[in-house]
Parts: sequence; C-alpha cells; structure tokens
Amino acid sequence: MGIESKKASHNGIGIHYLDSNTDSSLVPLLICPGLSETAEEYLDLIEYVSPRRCVVLSFRGRGQSDTPEQGYGHQDHLADMECVVQSAQLNRFHLYSYSRGVSYALGYLEKNQSKVVSLIAQDYPPEHRKMPDGWAQEYIAQYLVIRPEAVWGIQRESDFLAFDFKTDIRMLLLRGTLEGRLLEDKGIDAYRRICPKVAVRNFKSSGHDIRNTEKDLLFKTISDFISQS
Repeated sequence: MGIESKKASHNGIGIHYLDSNTDSSLVPLLICPGLSETAEEYLDLIEYVSPRRCVVLSFRGRGQSDTPEQGYGHQDHLADMECVVQSAQLNRFHLYSYSRGVSYALGYLEKNQSKVVSLIAQDYPPEHRKMPDGWAQEYIAQYLVIRPEAVWGIQRESDFLAFDFKTDIRMLLLRGTLEGRLLEDKGIDAYRRICPKVAVRNFKSSGHDIRNTEKDLLFKTISDFISQS
C-alpha cells in the first residue's frame, strides 16, 4: 500500500493530507482529526482499513499544513475539509471524526448530506465550543503539540455553535465510560434529535482518548460499521 502525501489549497493556504489512493470499489473513508492531531497519527488506521481508500487531513496550523496568521473559526476549518474533498475527488465517503474534529465533520455533513454515506463521531457532543479565557496560555504551557499561532487563533476566533439539523444517514457514536470523556448522556440525546436511529458504542476501559486505551477494539468497531459499503 503506497500512501501519498499531498496538499490541497484554499485561498493560498496549503492543507496537507495523506491518501492511500487504493484502487478499491469500497466507499472511501475521510478522517477528521481532533484539535491537536496530525494526519500522520492515523497511519495505523489507514493500514487497518486497507484496501479501502482512506484520506486524512491535517487542519491549518497542524502537521505539514500551512499556518496563516488568522482564519481559525469553524468555517475556516470547514474550508480545509472542503478543499481536501475537492482535491482528492471524493464524491461519496464515510466520515470518521474525533473530539473537536466532530464539530467540523457535523458542519460538513449539514451542508453536504448527499456526499456522506455514514458518520462516526468519537467522544464529542454535537456542538462547536468557544475556548474559555486563558485556554491558549494553559495549552501552550502544558501541551503545545500544534503551532502557537494556531492556538492563539483558535482562542481568538472560536465561537459556540449547537447543531440542530436533521439527517437519516447511518451514524455511530463512540464514547468512553471513564473520567475524562466528553460525550455525556445529554449529548447523546442531542444527537438523537439530529438522527433518531443513531447507534452508540461504549468503551469500558477508556476516557476520552480511546485510541490509546482500546485501539484494537476501536479500529474493529470503525471497520465493522463501514463494512456495509
């Protein structure tokens, strides 16, 4: 399997993505990473779902994507997804999203329901959160796994958005059951207002970061869910 490293462009901003580009009749999988993640962190999942084609991007300010001085709101991240979908020529695909990436995936789905065959949302409620005062300083001091310009941009430009559209696509929620999880019961209720038939899978040995605690089960769950097409 040869994974290609590519760049899409939106208004001169280069958005990096990895593309397994396999010649398969299976519906491709587009991965929407969490706030601090890069495309390269999903190489093992790309390998797991092979020979299914898999595309994963690094949002602006992460990984090998460009880092503009501004443009870190919800719509800007949606533009990153849209330019990758166009560049990779994805017509219909499964969409897997994690943490804050869920809010971008939901925003994309709301506008492009005909393209998305199914949605997997991992441990995040159906909303886009505004970062609280002081978040950027704390993040830079304790974590700093993405570039500081992006951290300050997210702090400055993030806003709150609750999703309330309707869809009948297949949808799966993945959540941990231990301390640190971000998807509580009220969040699941909010998803059911969007998609009444949404399925839920709990991970009993995990909090928020299921991939580090129950990776094998997580990957199998994702693969089984998308295996119908």
